[in-house]
Amino acid sequence: MRVLILCATLLSVTSEIGAQTLPYARSVVETLSSDEFKGRGYVHDGDKLAADFIKKEFERFGLQPIGGDYYQEFELPINTFPTEVNLSVNGNPLIPGKEFVVTPGSGPLKGSFETISITADDMLSDDRFLKKVREAFAKLVVVQPYDKSDYAKEEQDRLNMIEMFLKYHDDNPILGSIFLSEEPLKWNGSQQQYKRASVEVFADSIDTPINEVELTINPEFIESYKTQNVIGYLEGDNTDSLIVIMAHYDHFGMMGNAIFPGANDNASGTAMMLSLARYFSENKPPYSMVFMAFGGEELGLLGSKYFIQNPTIDLKKIKFMMNFDLAGTGDEGIQVVNGSVYRNEFDRLSELNSENDLLPQVKIRGAACNSDHCFFSEMGIPGFYIYTLGGIRAYHDVYDRYETLPFTEFEDYFKLMTEFIDQL
Repeated sequence: MRVLILCATLLSVTSEIGAQTLPYARSVVETLSSDEFKGRGYVHDGDKLAADFIKKEFERFGLQPIGGDYYQEFELPINTFPTEVNLSVNGNPLIPGKEFVVTPGSGPLKGSFETISITADDMLSDDRFLKKVREAFAKLVVVQPYDKSDYAKEEQDRLNMIEMFLKYHDDNPILGSIFLSEEPLKWNGSQQQYKRASVEVFADSIDTPINEVELTINPEFIESYKTQNVIGYLEGDNTDSLIVIMAHYDHFGMMGNAIFPGANDNASGTAMMLSLARYFSENKPPYSMVFMAFGGEELGLLGSKYFIQNPTIDLKKIKFMMNFDLAGTGDEGIQVVNGSVYRNEFDRLSELNSENDLLPQVKIRGAACNSDHCFFSEMGIPGFYIYTLGGIRAYHDVYDRYETLPFTEFEDYFKLMTEFIDQL
């Protein structure tokens, strides 16, 4: 009877905590994905504004710096677009981020240009492709939309190679390239700047054929941009082992005036990490905990890689680590990367979910080197990478905004994580 009462009490307390957590998580995502934070990228100090916010939250919750500083600084190369980018097609200006994006590794170009059209079938014919390239001297090549799945594997490989040639190869006579896409546009970052200019255009936003283009691209390449991880320590009942909670806070920043807010990716995962830091600062954890907010994830997991190469804690003490990304939906539950690798922990997580009737499903997945947990896993450190499933599809685009992020299962997701960590 006492056990039943205790379980009921714990569930009631956890439910109350979850209800209190959602407003806080919403405020974190709203702040980090606001225009003020410039997309948390590497223009206009967006990354530094976000890091400062996280640091102040760590201080507010009583987390301690490791080695006297919350920041672990490192450097990365980055191609940026800090000034306005403009594209007009047949005299009609397009909206950056929505109707066109600049290829992240694009070089500079400015002026009015004639164009020449090229199709996938042209690219698959040596004779036709070479003829088109010769005709494209001092012009922009317009690549018509095509679906790679319509082609055989060898043809897909060739199309990929030609795309790279048109976008990046220095030894070709074209000024640049325009790729037409029938899918909504996504963006990312680049650690390099190439000589050729390149853009991608949402085909539905223009009238074809494209006869004349006005283009302004003025990128700035920074070889050694100084950024940072943000790390805080919280003492638990057992100080001989550590539980590590991580999330990347960076996103793609700005392309000219277009801001990529990154509400779900990954202001939401950062909100989960901070929510757990807030909770365990008020409820002493079973083990000491380290909370890590990584920079450089979107450029190739650079912040977490730097940390593993330059650890500020004893990696052998890590009992379990949890990496949170894309935490803002959950209509279809959560996906647990490394679930099949650490099956006992996964089974317990799944049992807790069923016992408390929380998420629609806890879906198992094997190992995958697709986020900041990767280098920890390669060191043999046990842990999960978790992200929510279902809901909105905005991802790596200007539409990943706070206003449209549903937080469908955030409360129950948070409750499950606190229960799981308490029982590790």
